[in-house]
Amino acid sequence: MKHALRDRRPTWSAITRRNLLGGALAATLAASVLTACDGDDKVTHWYGSWSASPQDYNEPFPAPPPPSFFNNQTIRQVLRTSIGGDQVRVRFSNVFGTSPLEIAGARIALSAGGSSIEPASDTELRFNGNASATIPAGGELWSDAAELRVGAEEELAVSLFLATETAVSTVHALGLRTHYVAAGNALSTETLSGAETRSSYYFISGVDVRSSARANVVVAFGDSITDGAGTTPDTNRRWPDYLSRRLRADGSAGTVSVLNAGISGGRILTDVIGPSGVNRFERDVLGQTGVTHVIFLLGINDIGFASFVPEQEVTVEQMTAGTQSMIDKAKARGVKVLLGTLLPWKGANAGGVPYYSEAGEAKRQAYNAWVRANTTVDGVIDFDQALRDPADPLALLPAYDSGDHLHPSDEGAEALANAVDIRLLEVRP
Repeated sequence: MKHALRDRRPTWSAITRRNLLGGALAATLAASVLTACDGDDKVTHWYGSWSASPQDYNEPFPAPPPPSFFNNQTIRQVLRTSIGGDQVRVRFSNVFGTSPLEIAGARIALSAGGSSIEPASDTELRFNGNASATIPAGGELWSDAAELRVGAEEELAVSLFLATETAVSTVHALGLRTHYVAAGNALSTETLSGAETRSSYYFISGVDVRSSARANVVVAFGDSITDGAGTTPDTNRRWPDYLSRRLRADGSAGTVSVLNAGISGGRILTDVIGPSGVNRFERDVLGQTGVTHVIFLLGINDIGFASFVPEQEVTVEQMTAGTQSMIDKAKARGVKVLLGTLLPWKGANAGGVPYYSEAGEAKRQAYNAWVRANTTVDGVIDFDQALRDPADPLALLPAYDSGDHLHPSDEGAEALANAVDIRLLEVRP
């Protein structure tokens, strides 16, 4: 059965077309519902507060982990908001599905840790007034607004009931959170005792909050370094998490939400291990509700992946052209762009295969020189300089190295967040 599902997988060209269409629809939706008035004629706004970029569970590399299906099961997924609000809505995703996604029920609540929820906060999610929904293949769907007040840096649990056999299709592979799967309809069960655990996100890609405050929404667009590989699971220590907390603690920039749009293994130009940056930028960045800024940290896999697949080698000129095309799209939408340099990676390996090479290092240096000289962006963040070892500038500082010489540790992720000039993210009248 599993192999039959893979045989029906769409081609990458089909996925690319579908991604672009889905992104355009998401951007239209985000623009159309950004502001509203409540009963007191007070202007309110919807803002993205959490995101996880969709991936195809059935792509050929890497080999997908189990399960390949859910059937009569409840999935409880835990996430953390960036900013808070008085209402919340959830985006459910079937972007990579090859058949309709049947949602039999969904609820949201404040997390009480582990698989537990705060019962008093347990709130039904409805879809155009209905308790269930069908999302067509290639589509995404926002729930209706739910009356749940959530705070900044709040732990939420989204519970999803799949009553019939449902092929796993749309995921975010590196969730770095423990999620729970229980038999039957356990949507409102306080604690899912004996539940199976998972670490990927399934069928959810975003959470918005409604607020009367004026806020900026910053999207961190990148690969595994942004996705949090190398940091401690279940601790929210990805660099966008640190940036969100830093902005809130400092307060000088105003209310700023930070969304994570990293995909481990992702590249600027080439699909597989998630859609390429140029193919997902419309949906994963410009489609976020209220987006005002994007921070780029993407490209090291375009260089290093040639160690695995030499025929996918790309030139620096191709990398810069791809990045510039996304910069131009953002600027055309009024989104401010902060462009990051690629981190030191001397000695990096991936799965035992050498990733670093002298030829690759020459490309990194050339790409970083282009970044530093780019006059079309609103700011440059020199992540390279912030994390390099002064005694060996081609390598990560040992304290910032998770051990593979490619991905930052928890301390390295915090150093990335600290390298961002938060004045560039300031909410302005």
